[in-house]
Amino acid sequence: MAETLISAGVLARENDQSFITQGPITVGAAIIGPTAKGPVEVPTVVTTYSEYQNVFGTTITSGSGIYTYFTSIAAYNYFNSGGESLLVSRITSGSYSPATTVVTGEAGIVAVTFETLAEGTIMNSYSSLNSDGSMDSGSVDNVRYEIVNSNSGSGTFDLLVRKGNDNTLEKSVLETWTNLSLDPLSTNYVSRRIGDQSFTYTEDGTSYYLQTTGAYPVASRYIRVSTVNSPTPNYLDNAGVAKSQYTASIPLANSGAFSSAAGDVMGGANFYDAINGTNTQGVVAGDYGNMIKLLSNSDDYKYNIMLTPGLYNADYTSQVTSIISNTQNRGDNLYILDLVKYGQSVTSVTGQAASRNTSYAASYWPWVQVIDPDTGTQVWVPASTVMGGVFAYTDTVSDPWFAPAGINRGGLGQVVRPERKLAQATRDTLYTSKVNPIASFPGTGVVVYGQKTLQTKASALDRVNVRRLLIAMKSYISQVAQNLVFEQNSTSTRNNFLAQVNPYLESIQQKQGLYAYRVIMDDTNNTADVIDRNILIGQIYVQPTKTAEFIYLDFNITPTGVTFPA
Repeated sequence: MAETLISAGVLARENDQSFITQGPITVGAAIIGPTAKGPVEVPTVVTTYSEYQNVFGTTITSGSGIYTYFTSIAAYNYFNSGGESLLVSRITSGSYSPATTVVTGEAGIVAVTFETLAEGTIMNSYSSLNSDGSMDSGSVDNVRYEIVNSNSGSGTFDLLVRKGNDNTLEKSVLETWTNLSLDPLSTNYVSRRIGDQSFTYTEDGTSYYLQTTGAYPVASRYIRVSTVNSPTPNYLDNAGVAKSQYTASIPLANSGAFSSAAGDVMGGANFYDAINGTNTQGVVAGDYGNMIKLLSNSDDYKYNIMLTPGLYNADYTSQVTSIISNTQNRGDNLYILDLVKYGQSVTSVTGQAASRNTSYAASYWPWVQVIDPDTGTQVWVPASTVMGGVFAYTDTVSDPWFAPAGINRGGLGQVVRPERKLAQATRDTLYTSKVNPIASFPGTGVVVYGQKTLQTKASALDRVNVRRLLIAMKSYISQVAQNLVFEQNSTSTRNNFLAQVNPYLESIQQKQGLYAYRVIMDDTNNTADVIDRNILIGQIYVQPTKTAEFIYLDFNITPTGVTFPA
């Protein structure tokens, strides 16, 4: 269409300013640590604490004690404070494998083999069957199966996935799969319906990913198909009659258990305030390596907060360095870093903080005592187990650019007491050393009383709320820009960008996140030379809102008769 008039006439031009501004993709926290059960080294998203318990379990038995991992306590605090999604990466020490079960047809023909998604001996529900149909090794953490409505005429059967601790009279059915078939050409093929894919952590140079085995995504929350041992292709002949060579393969009505899983808690595992540099909840430093590498992939794994309760800077320097490096390279999340184990001095804490210099991490101290949500006992935990909840609450009641600290947003109602009560002088020492104090005030309770990042140089980015503001803005604006890659480098494309970014920044300003902003994407920074090099440049200038952390109140006493200014 012509853009100018050569001879007399009327030129009608369009300027589309109706672009709909979409909200940013919502992401939650990520956590790396041991869990009671669940898939090993397969990052899995859960959206409620109940779902977390179903997938990753609750308590574990070690020696004569019953314990809850920091991972579970952190998940509880996160979801209980309004968190919406949690990316859980389970790590273990030693070799782990799933439990399996073999389902048979007539004359003992092996029809299909299932395996649990979760790994470890906790998934073994095998034992002799009791008179009421219960199993001695069945528990709330493992499962059993039952075949019902077996029909050799149609070649179909139903499968129930039941809790491992139920019985015949009181069945607890977790999932029901109907009209399953062993016919790979059927839409009800058991592998297609339930799924058969599994994942293995793999490295290729500096590329880290999950290698996929199997053809069908897993739809079950508890099991997958391991092998269809006796497939029945084209089970019915042209007359609609079952082929005799296949009828004996259809699973018979029965119930059974899962067994042969491997992997258990390390002997002599240290929990709660007993963790140290060689044993942290039954895992060691090297057990974190694979998941630290995998979660460096910002394309596959999205999160805005990273938690690793059980790792701390003093004894796990290499792992912490790797996480901070990944966080800085990703640029889309904040790492909540624990500095020391339980029972350390202020000098040790500030010394550890001094060894780190980054605006992409923040540390809190001291440790705190909480009520274990699964055992009901009072236990000592590092600050990161409760800080995920503080960040989640802040995002729920306000926005990421508000400080996750202070009485309004930093209250720790779930904390019984901090490891030690911090006097004003101690809080001053910690805060000037980039450590955010967890304070206790009479009548108020336990409160997060600081919001510094671990950046040494004074700037706007030495505050958590500003760093999280930048993370939120970069995330959204990058999503907008991603849609422009390979589009025409024209005025229309630039206007498309501006029409989405300017309203977004305006909304942040209205919500007290910015004092001012300016976005430039025009001919001044996209010259002919820039365009010829297939580059599109945008420049965003922002003035982040600062928080009031130091409040001075001057009380002036005046003589009687003094007139106060209006």
